[in-house]
Amino acid sequence: MTISRLAEIPGIGVDRMGNAADALGNPEMLRLENLDTDLAPPADAVSATLAAVTRDDANSYLPFLGIHTLRAAAAARVSATAGVEYDPETQCIVSAGGLSGVLNCLLAILEPGDEVIITDPAYAGLINRIRLAGGIPKFVPLRVEKRRWRLDLDALRDAGSERTRAILTMSPSMPSGIVHTAEEWQLIAEVAERRDAWILHDAAMERILFTGAPMIHPASLPGMAERVITVGSVSKEYRMIGWRVGWIVGPRRIMNDIGLVSLTNVVCQVGIGMPGAAAALTSTNDGVGAATREWEARRDLILKELHDIPVVAPDGGWSLLIDTAAIGMPPGEASQRLFDQGAIAATPMAGWGAPERAGRYLRFVFANEPVGRLHDIRERIRRAWSL
Repeated sequence: MTISRLAEIPGIGVDRMGNAADALGNPEMLRLENLDTDLAPPADAVSATLAAVTRDDANSYLPFLGIHTLRAAAAARVSATAGVEYDPETQCIVSAGGLSGVLNCLLAILEPGDEVIITDPAYAGLINRIRLAGGIPKFVPLRVEKRRWRLDLDALRDAGSERTRAILTMSPSMPSGIVHTAEEWQLIAEVAERRDAWILHDAAMERILFTGAPMIHPASLPGMAERVITVGSVSKEYRMIGWRVGWIVGPRRIMNDIGLVSLTNVVCQVGIGMPGAAAALTSTNDGVGAATREWEARRDLILKELHDIPVVAPDGGWSLLIDTAAIGMPPGEASQRLFDQGAIAATPMAGWGAPERAGRYLRFVFANEPVGRLHDIRERIRRAWSL
């Protein structure tokens, strides 16, 4: 019998698609199902990690909350982004990846039954962690305007209640690629203030922007620094997925509780991963700009090739969504037909929000396939979907 905390956690679907593609072993298969990337991590990070493997101090549980060099680098990164000074010793904790940090924060701030506002669609892993921590996701729809995403402001105003404990934000968000506008951030801040709620901000992709507009961090908004908890990681921007290193930066009043959860949950971080993460954060050549331009080129190619298909253009991040329901095909069927007849692995968005919204979409991840391998994507889709 499934215990209650798992009853509404269906999984994420990516594992099934990835396992199926791996089992088939077809080198022609376009791997658009999983948030991997083929772009190399920063050279400084790789060198520092290789050196750490030979060091005794990197093969240790200590220090439990992360090595000082990484805490200092992460605190400085968030300080520069948010325009708020954070002390690395009292306001920064290293986590075993960004999502581990998100879960630790949720466990530190939620009582069972508390509500967490989150967009729809949103990453199933974030939604599931809200539930795992005893919270209730309160979905706010994303709307499509001129083939781009916008937050439904009226729905956001109505979403807050006396049970609202947090708003979980991500910009660019995954899987949609929405980048919140100043107007959207302002209303998010107003709702948080009115409901005395935290803003738990997943900043994993904050510099992967295709808009040309300046990045907005919620802690930079007036009066928000004491409400915003930032969770970052090296997985996306720095292309360091396998390192499993992240950080949590926030107000002093909550960091002791988050630290207690961290010690109780994962205990410590990946010792041989932290020196490489610190090197990435302090590198003068982290490659984020060049990588972002490459990911944008891949996005643009897909948007061009799929111009007559209901694709919603992402303004940042690694993935985009296709409304297959609008062409009369459930996403699960669309995914299977692509896999069998088009050699494309792509994940349906079941469980990534409400069935009537997120459940309409199929996701393409464009971070892991170079432009040269995407050249015939339109023909593959035409063949699979008989378009």
